Amino acid sequence: MSDTLFALVPVYGAWLVLLATYFSCLAVPVPSSLIMLGAGAFAASGDLSVVLSAGAALGGAVAGDQTGFLIGRWGGARLVNRLETRRKTRGTLRKARAMLHRRGTVTVFLTRWLFSPLGPYVNFVGGAMRLPWSHFTLGSVTGETVWVAIYVGLGWLFAGQVAEVSELASDLAGFLAAAAMAGLLGWMVFRKRPRER
Repeated sequence: MSDTLFALVPVYGAWLVLLATYFSCLAVPVPSSLIMLGAGAFAASGDLSVVLSAGAALGGAVAGDQTGFLIGRWGGARLVNRLETRRKTRGTLRKARAMLHRRGTVTVFLTRWLFSPLGPYVNFVGGAMRLPWSHFTLGSVTGETVWVAIYVGLGWLFAGQVAEVSELASDLAGFLAAAAMAGLLGWMVFRKRPRER
């Protein structure tokens, strides 16, 4: 599928980039990073406009983030409210809500590019937890700008080695997501440890 989509980049250009980044922000398994690398590589060879490709990637990503946030806002709040009535989940959800309100913009920013596999889920949870829209949007736009600049820029710089750069970037993203989850679990275990007097 990736090879087919990559071959379609010079044919459909910015439209394909826009749709790929939009759907990837809704957790649809689309190789949007590879498509952005391809757009950057084809822009370096003069087949596409780098400004148009980057603009389409950014527009699609921000629109996808906003859609996921609205889905969470409209449908996820009911589920969260139901879980808050349960004694076992009430405390955890209140802490999560407080953390999103306190560090929401930073969380959204980092999950756009550094921990991008978590991004679509943060969109939904941010909407469901009533993260202020302005904070979410600030984190989304700035984070997606970094994501687009990295991938379109790498495609532009390493136009002849897109496959190698794509594999390296994919491995790095997976490693960072796994490290973040391990760190979070370690922190949770450490906090639950009985304190010594």
